[in-house]
Amino acid sequence: MKRYIKLILVIMFMGLSFVQLKALSNKPQDPNPYFVIKVKDKYGYIDKTGKVVIKPQFDEAWRFFEGRARVKIGGKCGYIDKTGKVVINPQFDEAWVFSEGLARVRIGDWETGQWGYIDTIGKYVIEPQFNYADDFSEGLASIEIEDQWGYIDKSGKVIIKPQYDYASSFSEGLAKVQIGDKYGYIDTTGKVVIEPQFDDAEDFSEGLAKVRIGDWKTGKWGYINKMGEIVINPQFDEVDDFSEGLARIYDLLTRKYGYIDKTGMIVINPQFDDASYFSEGLAKVKIGDSETGKWGYIDTTGNVVIKLQFDGADIFSEGRARVEIGDKWGYIDKTGKYIWKPTK
Repeated sequence: MKRYIKLILVIMFMGLSFVQLKALSNKPQDPNPYFVIKVKDKYGYIDKTGKVVIKPQFDEAWRFFEGRARVKIGGKCGYIDKTGKVVINPQFDEAWVFSEGLARVRIGDWETGQWGYIDTIGKYVIEPQFNYADDFSEGLASIEIEDQWGYIDKSGKVIIKPQYDYASSFSEGLAKVQIGDKYGYIDTTGKVVIEPQFDDAEDFSEGLAKVRIGDWKTGKWGYINKMGEIVINPQFDEVDDFSEGLARIYDLLTRKYGYIDKTGMIVINPQFDDASYFSEGLAKVKIGDSETGKWGYIDTTGNVVIKLQFDGADIFSEGRARVEIGDKWGYIDKTGKYIWKPTK
């Protein structure tokens, strides 16, 4: 089971190369954001007007956070600054974004390698020693040692001893922890605030956390508040975290996605074959099957504001969204206008 959890974390981690997950999109916006482009199998960056600011030259590249971006050269990960200069030489087998001044990096393969943390000049602040490690959030980071999860501070000191079967990052003052096959929540002192009682659960977002009662196949999802009280009864086959006041739901009967508000009322009827959470007032939605369906964007009233025309799409972040036509990717603004036409 623990091996399975770790594999899921790795798959999610790898997917972030292409899909901007909510945790990253919620970080503070850059007043002069750069966006990753790919030209002839090399990655570079454009600004929000579509001007190339760092020429394509890297084997892989990711978004900037806290003035640094991860890049891959020759199979190793390092970091560049916004001039395109390599400021931390490629030397890590895996690396992550800077969060609260530190970035987690791994030496060795995903199964046996060790994770530690570096500062923005590449100096180890916490030597690689953990089986797995998460980003710092609210001053703490969850780490795994010998199949048990706990928390450290930015000096590497253990603040909450490894004792859980899994532990997530802190969000809104609470963190999800797993004991046996049940999930509950602790505060930053390690005090249990909500007893482990749920069959699955996720982090708090906008004051609510989604929880599941029952097994993954037949169980239902609802929402609790920070006192552990159920505020939206478990009734949904699939749900997302709340974002901008709405949460995506999935109706197994119709096999469609829609949205609810914080009272649990359906405000956008299930009608989409796929959909995302809301970001910057828009959500990407899809109508059609996996091969021929098209993506577009709706607003929080459910109105289509950018017509369904793309073969792939990402959420909006810093006013731009990456979209796919055929096997080419470009960027659009919130009117649907291209600022970078699709390229391979």
